[in-house]
Amino acid sequence: MSDLLESLRADLDKRQTLGLMRQRRLLDSPQAEHITANGQPFLSFCSNDYLSLANDTALVTALQEAAAEAGVGSGASNLITGHHRYHDQLEQALAAFVGQPAALLFSTGYMANIGVISALMGRDDAVFSDKLNHACLNDGAFLSRATHHRFAHNDVAALEKLLQASTARHKLVTADAVFSMDGDIAPLAAYLALCERYDAYLYVDDAHGFGVLGPQGRGSLKHLGLQSPRLIMMGTLGKAAGVAGAFVAGEKIVIDYLIQYANSYIYTTPAPPPLSAALLASVKEIEHGDARRKQLFDMIALLKSELSLSRWHLLPSETAIQPLVVGDTHEALALSQYLQARGILVPAIRPPTVPAHTSRLRISLSAAHSEANVRALIAALHAAEREIPAGTQP
Repeated sequence: MSDLLESLRADLDKRQTLGLMRQRRLLDSPQAEHITANGQPFLSFCSNDYLSLANDTALVTALQEAAAEAGVGSGASNLITGHHRYHDQLEQALAAFVGQPAALLFSTGYMANIGVISALMGRDDAVFSDKLNHACLNDGAFLSRATHHRFAHNDVAALEKLLQASTARHKLVTADAVFSMDGDIAPLAAYLALCERYDAYLYVDDAHGFGVLGPQGRGSLKHLGLQSPRLIMMGTLGKAAGVAGAFVAGEKIVIDYLIQYANSYIYTTPAPPPLSAALLASVKEIEHGDARRKQLFDMIALLKSELSLSRWHLLPSETAIQPLVVGDTHEALALSQYLQARGILVPAIRPPTVPAHTSRLRISLSAAHSEANVRALIAALHAAEREIPAGTQP
């Protein structure tokens, strides 16, 4: 075995010992509240399919009809012959839906974030990031070669000090709108006010807000009533929208610039056209999805009101992401496995995804969950706290 392979094995063994080894599950069903994973049935609280659109009949039909017309592959990059009519229609629909002048599709949210930040920022510029931002926002800042400043989570005063002291040519503040592991909402109105004051722009990753928050699910910016030429937003299309991909929306000049300079847009083949056709159907379902959103928020309220634990605690989230902080990594794994043995799937989230000593279960609720589903989870968690000794290892 070479030195490299020995090093890789040692690293993996260490990760296993620390309880940090990640594993994939093999899904053999559509995304829903009841799934089949690794050959077993589960009640799932794992999915970001917040509106239960991933297996919606209207979306499936739209995809099938578009595949019969357009085929299953894009065949070339966007700037050659890969930009299909379905892509273009979806960009226009998304821009109108979120109330921005223009929008641009990317294959994934990760590609959107690294492409936008690295295109807009350079060596003489500065990026300012919440310390709990998603990894792809940080990677985008790194790729841009701009000076990267990180401030404490949701700390408006800390951000202002950094902006005030900056002499950078251009300044970009980046933040998740809804934080994926905490479920809380960033103080975006305060950030935008600082950007106006200190000549900066605000880039908002609305992966977990788009489709769920705001009037008709138009996203976190509409939820907070924010509108400004200094705003650029990214929304993912594989969570509440139920399909795949991402879009960036903002001023038309920003979108025009990204088409010329965002490497993760230019140098890749776009998603298959039928996915955009399915997403056009998804936007309509989101727009008329108040009943879905009501069911989702009713289930959030039920969990928060009836879950009563003394050793573990829910973070103060009002969104579909309800993190149950356990603390110890091994105990979080033991809790997840306890639930799994009872037919309930909730993932244990551990460092480095979350800070040390804050390992947790990430409970994801959706419009598909019923009162009976949520009460089953609550009962299992109450039983687990009684039956799992503190510090237990799986």
